Amino acid sequence: MIEIEARLAELEAVGLDRRTRMVSGPQGPHVVLDGRRVLMLCSNNYLGLADHPRVREAAADAACRWGVGAGASRLVSGTMTIHRRLEERLASFKRRPSALLFGSGFLANAGVVAALARPGDVVFSDELNHASLIDGCRLSGAEIFVYEHLDIEHLAWGISKAEGRGALIVTDSLFSMDGDVAPLADLVALAQRHRIRLLVDEAHATGTLGPGGRGAVAEAGLEQEVDVIVGTLGKALGSYGAFVACDETMAQYLVNAARTFVFSTALPPPAVAAALAALELLEERPELVLKLQRNAATLRQELERHGCRLEGCRTQIMPLVIGDADAAIDACQAALNRGVFAQAIRPPTVPPMTSRLRLAVMASHRTAELRAAAGVLAAAAGASSVGTPEPWTEPASWSEPERRTEPEPWIESEPIDYPSADDRRRHPAPPSSSAPPRAGVFDFEASERLAA
Repeated sequence: MIEIEARLAELEAVGLDRRTRMVSGPQGPHVVLDGRRVLMLCSNNYLGLADHPRVREAAADAACRWGVGAGASRLVSGTMTIHRRLEERLASFKRRPSALLFGSGFLANAGVVAALARPGDVVFSDELNHASLIDGCRLSGAEIFVYEHLDIEHLAWGISKAEGRGALIVTDSLFSMDGDVAPLADLVALAQRHRIRLLVDEAHATGTLGPGGRGAVAEAGLEQEVDVIVGTLGKALGSYGAFVACDETMAQYLVNAARTFVFSTALPPPAVAAALAALELLEERPELVLKLQRNAATLRQELERHGCRLEGCRTQIMPLVIGDADAAIDACQAALNRGVFAQAIRPPTVPPMTSRLRLAVMASHRTAELRAAAGVLAAAAGASSVGTPEPWTEPASWSEPERRTEPEPWIESEPIDYPSADDRRRHPAPPSSSAPPRAGVFDFEASERLAA
């Protein structure tokens, strides 16, 4: 039996204990953290949609229409019209015949991997895959071959030693702690040569890479070549939940075989409606993805100018590697003291002696604040060759009372802004009865009733 107190003391002694921090108000480029307003540089709300007015309104309207819970699993009574509509929209977005919603990214990966591999098979997994893929491999009961990160030659060697028993290759497309991208074309070629299925987790690439934000698989032109694409609703799309995009046969198989689908309550209607609204926004405004990528380039260039090394990173995720876990905690606190929140990531999330500040950019950040934050972060990490920066402070103009309640088109405008909690108190949204949802978001239910 685990001695809980002793284990906690041991974690604290080696600098690996964890505690939650309290964020007040909505997720955005600036938050109130433990009572202090700071610049947020560790959120996965990449496009800033979690607090977008249309997304919030869609969630609120869905709660009024369908309630706050689905009531049961998808196979009992939990499948609602809004679930089916989001699946159709996601399948179209990912250019696949079908999509299937799951309760979370963890549930999707764990359930799908366990459904596609079984004892006696071999699953080939990148060594830096997300914990949900790792746990899915373990749950499957299959033998697991862990290949070195992004190393196609090592993977090919492992397949050659599996004696035809391979069942599945699993990989993230955009790795969440290093910000690098898998060699997808090589993985597809290897999988097809050996008749092995390929699962790609696009959690951090959906909404951030590829044409229109369709992901790294689309960026590589391989949407029809990957057997299973997993995506999340809780990062760039600002909501909660996950999906699997695949062919119709695979979707029907997972309905029957993925235990995390079969035995989980369906996603709450407000979360589904929020994801629908966010997906609509993304498709209307692909400039969001370009703005995110420009912001990422700005922060990356400024960090490198200050002496930080970011080898192999070309995305909105940037690892500022510190090494020692205690040193990473100290760097996090030093940056926080100057108003920049960049969370320290330590083992077991990352390998030993690679503890880091894991930086994540949002489309709603301003260029000037990213440049200022780079100096703060470099100084906190002990890497700055430009000198010690002044503490980051919020310009007075950012708290002016009359901020707009709907963002302007986002490709050229600077700053890109959202209403704060104070703004919403001063300018409350009208009740849902006087502010119907936009046409095309929830009109599907009425049309289905008429068709019946």
